[in-house]
Amino acid sequence: MLLFIYNKAVDYTRAFLHLFYPHICLECGSEQLSSHSALCTVCENNLPYTNFFTIENNVIEKVFWGRCKINAAGAGLFFSKDSIVQILIFELKYKQNKKAGWFLGRIIGSSIQQLNRFKKIDLLIPIPISRRKERQRGFNQSIIICEGIQEILPALKIATVLKKPKSTRSQTFKGRLQRSKPLAHLFELTDPISLQGASILLVDDVITTGATIEAACHCLWLGQPQSVSLAAAAYTL
Repeated sequence: MLLFIYNKAVDYTRAFLHLFYPHICLECGSEQLSSHSALCTVCENNLPYTNFFTIENNVIEKVFWGRCKINAAGAGLFFSKDSIVQILIFELKYKQNKKAGWFLGRIIGSSIQQLNRFKKIDLLIPIPISRRKERQRGFNQSIIICEGIQEILPALKIATVLKKPKSTRSQTFKGRLQRSKPLAHLFELTDPISLQGASILLVDDVITTGATIEAACHCLWLGQPQSVSLAAAAYTL
């Protein structure tokens, strides 16, 4: 009897929480999804996966040729306007939906876990955001993505050694030409000693022109790591 009452109480609590915090697929609205996911299985299978992580000299790696030294690079998904990928990124950055970020991180982790190109990674380095943006959002979205990667690859450590001292206008609202301008001195390295001899995976949400990544990469090499690789949740078409 007590077990029956307890189970009923749990059911009512879940129903009450669902009323105010509905757990539904961000794409189709289905309730048939796991408690830690942002999409149902059907919509997850229909995502625009790039498969770039498995391809040497892929289009993302070519973006940085002659700009900065990157060992291997890739992105999990293609990003386009009015797509489910845009919704996932928007939910993460502007609606504090951490499940969307963890979900994107798990896509990266699952993509690289069996690949020799990414096998020797020691540290996950999230691209930082300004203190003002972090206060507004409550977190750095790249750290949330790193946490998702850790769910698949728990041995990897997150190192927040990059700092963004100034607040710059969001890349989201800039044209492609403006985004491509070099962002010199955008970042500072707070603990260079911790990077010496380490294999680094730099993590970002979306790659467009690569200007932010380029600035971060140059800053990270000041710490004399063994290698710098790159993983993003999405690449802009």
